Amino acid sequence: MSASKQQDLVITVLGNGDSLGTPRVYCECAVCEEARSGGLNVRRRSSVWLNTGEEAPLLVDCGPDWRHQMERLGARRVERALLTHAHVDHIGGLAEWADACRWLDMTAELYGPSEVLQDVATRYPWIGGRLLHRPLEEAGTLAYGGWAIRAWKVNHGKNGYSYAYRFDHPEGGSFAYCPDSIDLTDAQKQPLRGLSLLILGTSFYEEPYPMDTRSLYDVKEGLQLTEEVGAPEVVFTHLSHDIDARRDYGLPAWARFAAEGMELRVSAAKK
Repeated sequence: MSASKQQDLVITVLGNGDSLGTPRVYCECAVCEEARSGGLNVRRRSSVWLNTGEEAPLLVDCGPDWRHQMERLGARRVERALLTHAHVDHIGGLAEWADACRWLDMTAELYGPSEVLQDVATRYPWIGGRLLHRPLEEAGTLAYGGWAIRAWKVNHGKNGYSYAYRFDHPEGGSFAYCPDSIDLTDAQKQPLRGLSLLILGTSFYEEPYPMDTRSLYDVKEGLQLTEEVGAPEVVFTHLSHDIDARRDYGLPAWARFAAEGMELRVSAAKK
């Protein structure tokens, strides 16, 4: 039986920026100046909004731009979220979300690996009554709108570790969200194989610094990784002010940069 459209996964990009966003407060480069004028290079911290039409939408990461992102989306309540790791650009909006839940007199569910949720509890000990922690371990899966979600740990370079998520539908569709990683081992690359779509974090087009000082792939390395794992389509997110949205980088037809408000659809049925 063919998959219904309601089981397709619609991904809305809420933010496509790195930890400092664009413009960076201290910077007067051409990209930051263009962003200050409200141009194409405005970037808020990385996050996506997932919807199958069958269950309440699912937020992935909740950074310090959460309020603006929810206003732009027109969302008045968030019922559940996944966290990739406990860095501020990915969890800085949790207190605001918890406070919104308090005003709405509701509780929401916050999913993530145990060590990530433990970090959150240490930093925000007062939010647990409104954002109920739901541990998701690497060996297990979370069901969402007909899709199975699996987390796995990935190398985040000088910044330690993060987690990536893979979404699989029994009809054959698949998608992975990996916003913070670099220099993945063969085992860490394995869940990136057999995808319909890869969303990958790449801060620079070509990063000139030594590998041991870095925390994310650059775009050139991201293209190589995409070809290695055989993904037919890649969208690059977590972009720094090094990337100029006005410039043509000559990306192949199967690669593009994420943009705020971009919608991507992953079919439940394998093509």
